[in-house]
Amino acid sequence: MIEEKHRIACRYIRKTVKEDYPIGIILGTGLGGLVKLIDIKHSVNYNDIPDFPVSTVESHAGKLIFGKLAGRNIVAMSGRFHYYEGYNHDKVTFPVFVLKLLGIKYMIVSNACGAINPVFQKTDLMIMTSHINLHFKTPLIGKNHSRNNEKSIYSSELIELAYKTALQNNIKIKKGSYATVQGPNLETRSEYKMMQKIGADVVGMSTVPELLVACKLGIKSLGLSIVTDLGFPDTLEVAKLSKILKAAGIAEPNLISLIKNLVPKLN
Repeated sequence: MIEEKHRIACRYIRKTVKEDYPIGIILGTGLGGLVKLIDIKHSVNYNDIPDFPVSTVESHAGKLIFGKLAGRNIVAMSGRFHYYEGYNHDKVTFPVFVLKLLGIKYMIVSNACGAINPVFQKTDLMIMTSHINLHFKTPLIGKNHSRNNEKSIYSSELIELAYKTALQNNIKIKKGSYATVQGPNLETRSEYKMMQKIGADVVGMSTVPELLVACKLGIKSLGLSIVTDLGFPDTLEVAKLSKILKAAGIAEPNLISLIKNLVPKLN
């Protein structure tokens, strides 16, 4: 699965970054505040790395941040990539291959999402325990053809560790299934109704491709979602980016606290 283009990108980064970084963190929409807590050793712009995609989404910085968080070596992707930006799944997941070559063993992926389950509220946190892939594509096509199952993608060990860490730090958190759609348009009332019927708790436009590749590469991964808008068909309102970012900003301190307290437990 790892190709020469991934090795070339890694070699470029290795000119600056010599140490291994066992924990990778992908920061989603409006969730860049964690960077302020990192004791930064190195910062590499995406557009300087050979073949690395460049983020085109507002609020995504576009840097690999290397440093220490809670005493552990971590690399944070400040800005991620989406299928709706025009990137295919190979490009969306390109950074995961590079992170693997840089030595990561654990990956935490965060995202902003819309609630479909009516017991969820705006600014809630959710641990992903499953997904529904409405991209109708997978980055694993042509890559050894071995099978992933839900248990291997969503580690019960990491899910329970994250849940216990949240409770220990008085952080309210839910568990649920994340539906990923192509975007960039938000869903219609009919689509929200369909997703409710097929068992999704929240819906977003990212994360699943990265988790599929991470599993294939043997990286233990955890998906964390912030509910930034509501997709309840009968009370649907127009979702504005300003309101989504505001909700993410309200919930972000809890997500940051969870990650900061979780990282030292990843051994």
